[in-house]
Amino acid sequence: MKFCKKYQEYMQAQEKELPGVGFKKLKKILKRCRRDLQIRRGGLDAVVDIPTCPHHCQVCDGTFFPSLLKEMSEIVGCFNERAQKLLDLHLASGFRKYYIWLKGKVKRNHVALIQEGKDLVTYAMINAIAIRKILKKYDKIHYSKQGQAFKSQAQSMHMEILQSPWLCELMAFHINLRESKEKSKSRKAPVLFDGCFLTLKDDKPSLSCELFDSVKLDIALTCSICLDTVFDPVSLTCGHIFCYMCACSAASVTIVDGLKIARPKEKCPLCREAGVYEGAVHLEELNILLSRSCPEYWEQRLRTERTERIQQAKEHWESQCRAFMGV
Repeated sequence: MKFCKKYQEYMQAQEKELPGVGFKKLKKILKRCRRDLQIRRGGLDAVVDIPTCPHHCQVCDGTFFPSLLKEMSEIVGCFNERAQKLLDLHLASGFRKYYIWLKGKVKRNHVALIQEGKDLVTYAMINAIAIRKILKKYDKIHYSKQGQAFKSQAQSMHMEILQSPWLCELMAFHINLRESKEKSKSRKAPVLFDGCFLTLKDDKPSLSCELFDSVKLDIALTCSICLDTVFDPVSLTCGHIFCYMCACSAASVTIVDGLKIARPKEKCPLCREAGVYEGAVHLEELNILLSRSCPEYWEQRLRTERTERIQQAKEHWESQCRAFMGV
């Protein structure tokens, strides 16, 4: 079965109508681009010597890429919103959990949460493949690399679904649930997806996920600032993961003030993209997973950071008091 047909069957089988890639519409645009190119070069029956559209093509630049970008934006927005609600519910406790249940009319069944996580990961992966396939087809038709260039542009605009921090959180969510079930020795719970593991290579952890044969996702969990396993991890809007204190240091803010007050000109230490701190996401599920997987390291790091955090908090409030008193 061709992927296009498989993708359409998957989208039609969803209970709710979800944003997706319009394969048929995008293919029609590509055919129209090809037809227009033939007309400009001598008619529909003419042989096109150079089977590429111009560098600035009205059909591609004005229709194909904007349409695909809009669809990618809707897919990422839908995925992030649903994943955030699911994880908020899982991490909530006491009255707040019941409030979320009542407000969102969410099923209280534990298995339903697991199934929702599975559905979200499948949705992210299959749409990532769909986007890759249509861009590959674009490059094949036009004998160009503009499709890959567009993909890089979409990544810089945070429209690549595999860059989403919520996908990393869902992977950690799955492993946490799986390990909890194994420890409690209860009946086997349904898994989110096969091939999702936390791996350690040379004491460097990483998250690995393989849902389909053609897509494998590896997320390194080493902070590129302190060169150690990320502690109290945060993901910047560019997709790079750092320790919270390391990110605060890079953004020139204190842990008391937080990343939200970072200046827009502050850049990611890795990709040098500016304005990536305000929308940073605290990866709480990943934090739980790493604390369970590396207990000795976690305890040592916790003691070290507790001293540093107390010192920063003390300096912050002393400066606030001096400013208030006009000293």
